[in-house]
Amino acid sequence: MLESIIWILVMGFLVGQIARRLQIPALVGMIVVGVLLGTQVGNVISSEVLGAAKSLRTIAVMVILMKAGLGLDREKLAQQGTVALRLGFLPAACEAIAIAFASMWLLQFDFLTGLLLGCIIGAESPAVIVPAMLRLKSLGWGVTKGIPDAILTGSALSDVMLLLVFSLLLTFLSQSTATGITLLGITLAPWQLLPFQVVVQITLGVLMGWASAQILISLLIKQNWTQNAVQDSLVSASIALWLVVLADHLPVFSGYLAVMAMGFFLIELDAPLARRLRSGFDSLWTIAEIILFVLLGASIQLNVLGNNLLVGLLILGIGTLVGRSLGWYLSTVGSNWTWKEQLFLLPANSAKATVQAAIGAIPLAQGLAGGETILAIAALSILVTAPLGAWAIPTFAPKLLERGEVDPTKVAILGCPVFLAAVDESPLSTDVLTKTADLARRSDGEVIVLYVDNLGDQQAIALLQGKSQKLLSDIRYEFLSLSGTVPEEIVRVAESRKVTDIVIGKRGHQPLEQVLVGSVSQAVIETSLIPVILVESRSEQSMQN
Repeated sequence: MLESIIWILVMGFLVGQIARRLQIPALVGMIVVGVLLGTQVGNVISSEVLGAAKSLRTIAVMVILMKAGLGLDREKLAQQGTVALRLGFLPAACEAIAIAFASMWLLQFDFLTGLLLGCIIGAESPAVIVPAMLRLKSLGWGVTKGIPDAILTGSALSDVMLLLVFSLLLTFLSQSTATGITLLGITLAPWQLLPFQVVVQITLGVLMGWASAQILISLLIKQNWTQNAVQDSLVSASIALWLVVLADHLPVFSGYLAVMAMGFFLIELDAPLARRLRSGFDSLWTIAEIILFVLLGASIQLNVLGNNLLVGLLILGIGTLVGRSLGWYLSTVGSNWTWKEQLFLLPANSAKATVQAAIGAIPLAQGLAGGETILAIAALSILVTAPLGAWAIPTFAPKLLERGEVDPTKVAILGCPVFLAAVDESPLSTDVLTKTADLARRSDGEVIVLYVDNLGDQQAIALLQGKSQKLLSDIRYEFLSLSGTVPEEIVRVAESRKVTDIVIGKRGHQPLEQVLVGSVSQAVIETSLIPVILVESRSEQSMQN
């Protein structure tokens, strides 16, 4: 079992990075690894790991939904509230119905079996959509109108609805003896209870998420049960996982929706805690993503794809281009979305992966007629739409969406921070480099050391290079020696290299000197749009104290 986990993590990561360098989504490489390591080809993954695949996928989906909740924006959701709600029901419902009719025509299924297939295929993949939408938010695409937030929320709601309908249809088609319940002397069939079930599952899921957020804040903030961000993330992930497990035993609320709601309420109730957790769950997702998609690849049955390849592609096309497109139009009609933003839903809201892998094999396991065909088309939907969606979202977002201002309180900003240390030949350069090194170590950042030299003083350059090598020995840094006007060069390099902060020394502490002398630091502060951190010499600080 341990060897299998090593194979999954190492090969999944390496092949994923190879795919990324080839401008292919990393998940494509991970799925390919799963196929090669699975029982269909290499048979490397042990039966113990395959037996635990459902639980491992559950953990991975919990992580990504917690990330989604921690990235939601209440103001943007309120702005696009009706659109988000409609996206949660109409596209999935229209796609499921379109697939049902297409299955009756192409596969000779009856309507209920076709609708069962539609519920499986219509579910959207949080493992593809959530990271993609959070990345768009971190880059600012569509954030002004809250488009990524609407898609995130709609995706979660649609999965809740389709999973409920799937369970109901499975009961019917398995010839269950369930006859419904009696209310006020009226016997209601299970399908008549569906609207009530959807409302209850969503309402209780949101309430459970709110209660869990309150408990988490009480434990981590008010009672100080943890000492660092790692422990915060561990406790939060445990509570989130318990919500999913509890929902399996008490299926009166949506556990996945509760997890997403918990992340959302954490932002509203304690933004600093949400910020720490966002970083922790980003790290957890690095591992969970590999496990999820490698196991997805291992679950795909290649031998059942051949006979249903063409008809499966036709069904997927009808479901997306006819059914889901109609749902997208109905969801955004009357809104402030432009036609380009409406068109963006085609790549952004179509990916299948997680739900299909989780429930695609259930009809076959239950012995339903057409179960093998349903599994084949579910696997095909993963192979086609997951890589396509992961590629299309970042490709078409700049072409179809408007770029707005990024809210750093709602998402983790991508990339490591870069600090520019502006130094000269004075002793203050040691303090500047020491402060910059401290900032870089705390944030795992990089450093650019800039010396503006107009005299060609090679001795000063060599001295500063030696200081940089000594004080930044455990940090990635670059030493630049340029000529020009000092403040202008500092600001120009900072802007061109997209640095996070400028760190510069401040000379003099006498009030008269501060007023009369136009220092380099003062000029940089007045002209730079990038934050500037001033560093005083230690000797001056001790004199002031």
